[in-house]
Amino acid sequence: MIVVVIGTRAQLIKMGPVLHTMEARRLTYRLLMTGQHKETMDRLLEDFSIRTRPEYIYTGPEITGLVQMAFWFLRCLRRLVRDKSHWLDGHEPAASIVIVHGDTFSTLLGAIAARVWRCKVAHVEAGLRSHSIWSPFPEELTRVAVFRLTDIAFSPGTWASDNMRAYRLECIDTGENTLRDALRMILEKPPVTRASELPPTYGVCSIHRFENIFFRRRLVHIVAMLKRAAARCPQVFVLHPATRKKLRQFGLLEQLEQDPRIQLLPRLGYHGFVNLLAGASFVITDGGSNQEELSYMGIPTLLMRGATERREGLDTTATLCAYRTDTLDDFLDRVEQPRAPHPDHGECSPSSIIVDRLAGFSTEGNEPAVV
Repeated sequence: MIVVVIGTRAQLIKMGPVLHTMEARRLTYRLLMTGQHKETMDRLLEDFSIRTRPEYIYTGPEITGLVQMAFWFLRCLRRLVRDKSHWLDGHEPAASIVIVHGDTFSTLLGAIAARVWRCKVAHVEAGLRSHSIWSPFPEELTRVAVFRLTDIAFSPGTWASDNMRAYRLECIDTGENTLRDALRMILEKPPVTRASELPPTYGVCSIHRFENIFFRRRLVHIVAMLKRAAARCPQVFVLHPATRKKLRQFGLLEQLEQDPRIQLLPRLGYHGFVNLLAGASFVITDGGSNQEELSYMGIPTLLMRGATERREGLDTTATLCAYRTDTLDDFLDRVEQPRAPHPDHGECSPSSIIVDRLAGFSTEGNEPAVV
């Protein structure tokens, strides 16, 4: 039995090609949604042509606060443990596997539940490390905890695989991130119509990380940097629900709404967001997934972070800002120069590599021998 636990949009985007590949090979699985994110999740399932219907462990409002997060986590864990026989559909735990992805609380939730059920744990995107507890926080702590619960680690490259050597588990190098497959699938689709008129030249901004939006001083500084960038090039700021909430709470949302050089958009579906990125001159983001996909697309990226756990794009498309205005200015100077062609990443399919290993955990429950 294969059980997939997903909580956020980024997880569903990166696992979408894996789920699509499993369905193409007629592998059955159970898709559990923790409800950490809710907006546009159904649209993402459509974007990746996923037929398996998800089951929601939590059906309340989207998680946007710390206290809400704590209650959500305990409620989901209680239900997962209590309804073990339902989630496994009567299959033997020893012949079943739970797949988790990335570094969110949903990742940890799924891994803990699998251990309680006595199932194996497969961790997709394992081995990414910043080696700094506070950047990103709490993701770095979550990763290390999940590594210790994992049986099979799927690592996106040699660097990530090397980081898993200290753990007693099976590690499979997928070569690249499954996001490569996700982008390939989306870019093959016809472009969707833009939700609103955009300037001929624009930058895109996406900020949502805990360390950036939950502290007023940090968020005030980021807004000032965004306005500084907008003075040189119009900005399209895509707002996550938690980001909008904190901007309003800190009295910053009205500033942005009144700036004619900054256009605010609600969070988009992935297809629409990729189309928006494809037309951008550059992107300012704190998202690790954005760093990866923009490296594949060859789009200059300013990382609004102090450290990053990902290698993609560093020294080519991505610049680590560390919240410095001089780094922002240098980045904008370079963006105005002709863009170098981005490298061809070939036809490697990380999703196929993952599904090859998972194939034996289908409804028959016979695990394949490790080659």
